[in-house]
Amino acid sequence: MCTQVGIVGAGPAGLFLSLLLQRAGIDCVVLEAKSREYVESRVRAGVLEQGTVDLMADLGVDGRLRRECMLDETLDIRFSGRLIHLDLPALTNGKLVHIYGQQEVVKDLIAARLAAGGTLHFEAEVISIDGLTGDKPTIHFEHDGKDETLACDVIAGCDGFHGVCRPAIPEGVLTVYDREFPFSWLGILSESAPLAEMTYANHDRGFALCSRRSPKVARLYVQCPPGDELDDWPDARIWDELHVRLGDPGRTELQEGRIFQKNIAPVRSFVSAPMQYGRLFLAGDASHIVPPTGAKGLTLAVADVRVLSRALIEFFRAGASARLERYSDTCLRRIWKVVRYSTYMTTLLHRPPEQTAFDRQIQLAELDYILNSRAAQTTIAENYVGLPFEED
Repeated sequence: MCTQVGIVGAGPAGLFLSLLLQRAGIDCVVLEAKSREYVESRVRAGVLEQGTVDLMADLGVDGRLRRECMLDETLDIRFSGRLIHLDLPALTNGKLVHIYGQQEVVKDLIAARLAAGGTLHFEAEVISIDGLTGDKPTIHFEHDGKDETLACDVIAGCDGFHGVCRPAIPEGVLTVYDREFPFSWLGILSESAPLAEMTYANHDRGFALCSRRSPKVARLYVQCPPGDELDDWPDARIWDELHVRLGDPGRTELQEGRIFQKNIAPVRSFVSAPMQYGRLFLAGDASHIVPPTGAKGLTLAVADVRVLSRALIEFFRAGASARLERYSDTCLRRIWKVVRYSTYMTTLLHRPPEQTAFDRQIQLAELDYILNSRAAQTTIAENYVGLPFEED
C-alpha cells in the first residue's frame, strides 16, 4: 500500500486533517487501532470554539451540530457564596461557544470521510514507523490478522498521548515539558437536566464543575485526591459533594439523575517540542495535553491540523516546504498560550493539598478581583471562546 499522507489515529485531529486533504485532492489513508464503535462512543470534552464550528461548516459537516448543539453565552464562577457571571458575547464582541460532544463530532467526521470514499481502516494497529528522515517513510500495522505496510510521503501522528508516533522520534531530539497537578477529576454523566450555565466552583472542599452534554444529560466533575478509586465514590457521595461545593445546601438547584458513566482522570500539562521530525508531523494529544479546566483539548488539535493541512497542500501542489519546516514553531505559539490559560484556570479554581493559608487568601483575592474587574473578566472570556488562529 502507498499514499501521499499516512494518518495514524482517527480522533478529531486525524479526521479533520483527512477531510482537509481530501478536499484538496491529496491522497491519504487513516489508520485507527480501535473499532469504529469504540471511537464513536469515546466520551470526551464537548466545548467547541467558534473557529472549530466554522471549520465544520466549511467542510460541510455541521448539519447535525446546528440541529442538536446548545449555545453557551455565559460562564459562572462561584466562590465563598459569591458569583462571577461572565457575559461572553458582551466581553468578546459577540463570541460564544457551542456545546456538542466530541464523540458526536467524531461521528460526523467519520461519516463524511467514508461517504466521500476516503480510506479509513479501523482495528488497524500501528506497530512501528520508520524511514522518517527519508523520502518514503513507512507505517507497519496489523489489520484483519495480517501484517501490512503503508509507504507514505509524509506521516501525520494523530494517535494521542499513548500512541507510537511520538516515541518513534529518536531520544534526545524532543524536549518534554511536563507538569502533574496533585489532584484528579472525578467525572460523571448523569441523566438529569444540567444547570443553565457552565458553572465552575471554588470551595473550601475543592473544585467542582457543572457542564452540559444535552438538555437531559449533565457532565459533572469534582476534584479528588490522585490516589482515589471509583469505589471510593459511591453515587450518594458524589451528589453530596456537588451540592456542597456548588452552594446548594437545600439540594434544590442541581438535579440528580441516574449516573451512567464515571471516570477518574489525572490533571496534567504536557508539551513535547518540536512537533516534527523528518517526514513525521505530530498533532493533537500526540504532542500536547492541557488541563481540562480550560476545555481546550479538541480545539487545540483542530488548530494544529489547520496549520498542517495548509503546509501539506502547499508542499504537494507546489513542492514548497517552507511552511512545513515552520509547522512546529507556528503551532507552539498557540499551544503555550492555551497552556498558560488552562494552567491559570486550574490554579485559580482548585485547592491543592499543600495549599497554605497564605496561598488560599491570595486565591480568594484573585477571585474577588475578577468579580469587580471587567478587564480581568475579558481576559478569561477571550481565552474561553478562543483566541484567533495563528497565521504562519
